[in-house]
Parts: sequence; C-alpha cells; structure tokens
Amino acid sequence: MSHKEKDMPKEKESKIISFIEQNPLCSSSDIHKKVLNEVSYATVKRILSKLASENLINKKGQGKGTKYIISPYYELFKPIQIEKYYEKEIDERIIKENYNPQILEILKDCTLFAVNESGKLQSLQNKFSKNIAQLTKTEYNKEFERLSIDLSWKSSQIEGNTYSLLETERLLKEKETASGKSKEEAIMLLNHKDAIDFIIETPDYLVPLTISKIEDVHSLLTKDLNVNRNIRTRRVGISGTNYRPIDNEFQIREALLNMCEIINQKEDIFEKSLIALGLISYIQPFIDGNKRTARIVSNAILINNKHCPISFRTVDSVEYKKAMLLFYEQNNIIAIKEIFINQFEFAVNTYF
Repeated sequence: MSHKEKDMPKEKESKIISFIEQNPLCSSSDIHKKVLNEVSYATVKRILSKLASENLINKKGQGKGTKYIISPYYELFKPIQIEKYYEKEIDERIIKENYNPQILEILKDCTLFAVNESGKLQSLQNKFSKNIAQLTKTEYNKEFERLSIDLSWKSSQIEGNTYSLLETERLLKEKETASGKSKEEAIMLLNHKDAIDFIIETPDYLVPLTISKIEDVHSLLTKDLNVNRNIRTRRVGISGTNYRPIDNEFQIREALLNMCEIINQKEDIFEKSLIALGLISYIQPFIDGNKRTARIVSNAILINNKHCPISFRTVDSVEYKKAMLLFYEQNNIIAIKEIFINQFEFAVNTYF
C-alpha cells in the first residue's frame, strides 16, 4: 500500500473535522451530502464514530436528531504531523507561549486513551501479570534490575548523558566509571538507580501523590549535582522552544497541587501515569531535572499499581524531546501518548 493510500482515511477525517468546525451542530447527512458524497453514508457514520471515540468531536442529541460539534478536547488530540510541524524554525511556529492553566481542567475531565488504545494497554498488562505470576522471586528481581539499568541509561541519555548502555551497566553493577566521562554523568546515572530502587522498595510512597513527595524524588535524582532542590523561585528557560513556564513559586505550587489532585482522583492507572509524565515536564517546577522526575514519578504510579514499568529504552531522544515540546507549545498529547503506548508494549514484551 502506498503512502498516499494510507493517508486517504486521514484526509476524509480531516475534511469532516474542517466541515464541523465551520458548521457546528451539523448532521451526519449534511456531512455526507456536502463533504463525502463519494463514499457511502455508512462509511461517513463509521468515520464519525471513530472521531467521537478519539475525543475529536462530540455528539449532541440522539438518533436522527444527532448533531456534531468539535470536542472541547480537540486541541489535546488534534492530529498533527510532527515532522511537518518541526519543519518550521523555533521563531516561525505559532505556539501557546505561556503556561495554560486550563490544561488541568481538560486533563481532569477527558478520557485520554481511545477505546482501542485502552484495550491494547489492558491486554498488554494482562500479559505482564500472567508472565510475572510464573517467575520466581529471584527471576523477578533480576528482570527489574535489568529494566532499572535500561531506564537509568535512557533517562540520562535524553538529558545529554554520553554513557553507553554497557558503560552504564558496569557503573551501576560494579561501580566502575567510564574513561573520558565526567563525574557528573556518573552521578546522574547512580542517582537514577537510587531513585528507582527507592520506588521499588517503597512502591506506595507516592500514594497519595503530593508536592513534597515529588520534591523527594527530585532530590534523589539531583543529589550532588549542584542543582537547587525544592520548587524554583525564579524563571527558567527551555532550549528549543519559546514556551515560558510559570515563574511564580506560588503559582507553580498551585499548579502542582492541582495536578496531584487530578492524578489522585483518576481511576485509570495509565491515565495517572501519562498525566504525571506530561504535566511535571510542562509545569517545570524545578530549575533542572524536571523530565527525569516526571519519568520516575510516572513509573512509580505504574509500579505501585502492579503495572509493568517503562524503561523508554528504544525511544529516540530527539523524538522524545519533540513530543514534549509539542505538548508545551500546542497542549497536544498525541506524540507523547504514542511514545507511552509503544514503550509500555516494548517493556511488556522485553522484560519479565
């Protein structure tokens, strides 16, 4: 199948979404007559159901009186071609330059995973549960050790650490530093392992999630790295974007408190974990170490609920940063959600 053929369903969806944006409260028959009369009415209805399941459009009314409008969560899930998005340079992109407090209400009220995504994640989790039930305690601990080494390596690499995976394994297992590497790089990796070990040993520590507990994770990750602990009291810039996080300590604490409340109230474990991954990074509560803290807290939520943790081992560092910047600049979660799902699948199929 050619790329053009693969894109055809997306083109139809885009046409429908554009029409609904311009004609709110239109009917399915309106859409069929004025947008997609070359396909069957049943196909139009099928596409509308798919768009509704993905939180891109909402239904009003029932039966023949059903009308369609753009979902209030549309920007969160709007299809964006990430390669095309980043063809524009930093100053050419039209972005949400300031922290958007409304994102908290949006994440609180909506369902983050479509039905097929939730089904896939739950199926993988069932596989994980079945797998670990057959492991001895020694085998289970060995797999957790392997995953924690991979996570320490990749999480550090995303932040610019130059240790290879093999060098990381030697450092964490044998305390052997790699030649030509800085002391700070070794400390970063050792801190990651300490933070992961702490979460494994006290899996319920972050329940309920609080600001002080997030600060504790951050302190473990930044120990001896000359990074200010606790919530920052001054402005911080983020390389690669014109997005500016909150620069007021009181507002940062308020945003974190609201985030904690949302995560504590959510029932879906995957949603809890994804929100922590995205929002801690977006709020940028610390001078440094925000994304590292987000990845550990996100995993702590999974581990506490006996879900498979994520090592992020096969994530391309640049693609991870692009996905995060898309969330910062557009409040769009599709790229980081795709990484989350793919890495959960990788973890279930690779470890344990």
